[in-house]
Amino acid sequence: MILKRMLDFPNYGWRSAFDDLERMRRDMDRLFGQVVGRAYWPTHAGVFPLVNISEDKENFFISAELPGLESREIQISATGKNLTISGERRIASEGENVKYHRREREGGQFNRVIALPNDIEVDKIQASYSNGILSITVPKAEAAKPKQISIK
Repeated sequence: MILKRMLDFPNYGWRSAFDDLERMRRDMDRLFGQVVGRAYWPTHAGVFPLVNISEDKENFFISAELPGLESREIQISATGKNLTISGERRIASEGENVKYHRREREGGQFNRVIALPNDIEVDKIQASYSNGILSITVPKAEAAKPKQISIK
């Protein structure tokens, strides 16, 4: 380990093509942090709602976690190959003088666009919502379904 650090073994004299890019990224982060302050940086990065997407020969199946919402608070729209799930999640306030030790659940509007690999039948989409799980069945367009070719 010491030999590797001292001599950069086995790459002595060789530099990665990305070493300079990584150094520049660190410098830019440091400079930008000094200019606008650390308060600018987001405290978390994530996508809401979390989804699972699967498929069979006929349909795509989308399962989205939306705990704490009512079905009337969720909007679903579809065009071409895209399905959009949107709404607003409200988190009850614990009070003004509350000090958080950890805050991972955020409230606010969300808009999740899911790009599917094939065209879909927009008029035949079915959705159900139970126990915080949104289940959507999206039929594939006829042109996107696999065709059985007979051998003559």
